[in-house]
Amino acid sequence: MAQKGKIFVVGFGPGDFKHITTRAVEALQQSDMIIGYKTYVELIQDLVSAKSIVSTGMTEEVSRAQEAVRQAEAGSIVSVISSGDAGVYGMAGLVYEVLIELGWTEATGIEVEIVPGISAINSCASLLGAPIMHDACTISLSDHLTPWNLIAKRVEAAAMADFVIALYNPKSGRRTRQIVEAQRILLEYRSPDTPVGLVKSAYRDRQEVTMTTLAEMLEHDIGMLTTVIIGNSSTFFYDNKMITPRGYQRKYTLGEEKQPLRPHQRLREENEPWAMNQETGTARQDFTADPNAGRFNKPSVAATPKPKKTALEMATAALAMVKGTSAVKVTPKLVQQKIESIFELAVSPGVVNKFFTPQQMMTLAEVVGEEGTMEYTPDHQIHLKIPTTALERITEKLQEVGFLLAPIGDVLSLKACDFCYGEKADSIPYAEEIQQKLGGMSLPKTLNIGFNGCGMACYRAVFDDIGIVYRKSKFDVFIGAKPVGRTAHAAQPVVEGLEPEQLIPLITDIIEEYKANAHPNERLFKYFKRVKKILHFTYQDMSSKIKVEPAPCGD
Repeated sequence: MAQKGKIFVVGFGPGDFKHITTRAVEALQQSDMIIGYKTYVELIQDLVSAKSIVSTGMTEEVSRAQEAVRQAEAGSIVSVISSGDAGVYGMAGLVYEVLIELGWTEATGIEVEIVPGISAINSCASLLGAPIMHDACTISLSDHLTPWNLIAKRVEAAAMADFVIALYNPKSGRRTRQIVEAQRILLEYRSPDTPVGLVKSAYRDRQEVTMTTLAEMLEHDIGMLTTVIIGNSSTFFYDNKMITPRGYQRKYTLGEEKQPLRPHQRLREENEPWAMNQETGTARQDFTADPNAGRFNKPSVAATPKPKKTALEMATAALAMVKGTSAVKVTPKLVQQKIESIFELAVSPGVVNKFFTPQQMMTLAEVVGEEGTMEYTPDHQIHLKIPTTALERITEKLQEVGFLLAPIGDVLSLKACDFCYGEKADSIPYAEEIQQKLGGMSLPKTLNIGFNGCGMACYRAVFDDIGIVYRKSKFDVFIGAKPVGRTAHAAQPVVEGLEPEQLIPLITDIIEEYKANAHPNERLFKYFKRVKKILHFTYQDMSSKIKVEPAPCGD
């Protein structure tokens, strides 16, 4: 019987070795494989002795979880790492979701251990002073996995409720409007002078701590490594510290000789019946009852308790008495976010055809409706996001008007030229066969095949992961372009003058090797560079020889 593997989901805190737990270090050192976001892997690499390290880019959390489960099921001990705490916007939930889809149970499946760490709200608060001393919440402004309209509702609800708010993932290179919109919402309910703390890279080499206000916070540098902590209506600055009172102000006033409730009395059972008894160390189980019950002689006849009114109901009744009108019954609003199914797919007029018909456009408008979205992409596709559960009905309607449908995500996509409006038609059957045989195939990372019908290569096929150019009745093949970034480069030419009947088998072999051996989220050019050979083609460095400063995300 094969040995079961294990998954550690490790939160390693802010990144400083002094703030990582002993258990986290033990887990990392016991692991055969470490999987994590590239920046996080670099932070803990001195603690790692694993034989294999898989580092991936941002927004690739699901594939990291899938790879961890696959490796653990094969018998490996795997650590999936998160900064902060793995259960707070970390990898813990995604690992369990992947396992649940596979029918995992704790009794029979691989072992999973969640190793907690210090979350950003705690580490950043410690650098600011004591801003999280009262009710607080965390909200991520990233709409990668959560719709923005829901995030905005949560920001507004937290603002209305006077929570101290910690904003995670406030801004990125592409995502800049969310922090601006969050500030606008908060200013509807908070004073412009509300204290705000900005902490970047807490307890790391480039740590920055900034004290500002809600009105002026956007004047400072805010990025993905920044945590934004917004005070409540009682938060104040003192001696370069951000402090939120613990809520004593309604119970006693600091500095007064006589106080209605002194600090040492606050934890007495009659004052806070939910708190632990200071002698027994246990809490009462009936703390919802009258805290003074039992302190006086009980009446001989049991009284029927009156249902308690909420503060809003009492206020409404009092206002009605003043106005001489009848009180309106107050019905509390229930906040419940429904589970919404979103159908995502890509449509195009065809492999060769680039013209949309009026009927197709009307059908798109019909199926997308008011709630869905359409986005045209550089790959000559329209990406649809449709709130629906009627997947078959949608696909039937789209196919009836001649759309070519494709999945969205880490799949193979073919982008072909228009073959000079079909005039240079000799190679069209090969493009259509590649689409039919390989189009939509699930792969470790999105892979684009560019197909040009003549040697002009005007559709820039050589800048796709695999480029195919039809020239003099034969094919030239290119592998491993880096299609984006400041260090982008063309693909490496590997075959010239390939006989047409050899094209489909060659492309199929390349794709199958990549699918079988590439790491999750590893683009073809990275795979080619790592393994140095695909089939019998040896890697050649096609990158620019002029030194370019690397991008912060790793490019």
